[in-house]
Amino acid sequence: MKAEVDPHLCQGHARCWDICPEVFSLDEEGHGFVPIPDVPPQFEAKAREAADNCPERAITVSA
Repeated sequence: MKAEVDPHLCQGHARCWDICPEVFSLDEEGHGFVPIPDVPPQFEAKAREAADNCPERAITVSA
């Protein structure tokens, strides 16, 4: 599974990082990003939960 954060949509709520810090990181302004887009299998459910909790729907997860 792959994950990515659209930098144009992210408003810096940091919910992704709060839910799944193993996949999501924050930049110096507090906006989320994915340093390694290939999500390890053990974190797939948490990555999907983070995407579902993003207020701006800035996170995309795909197979």
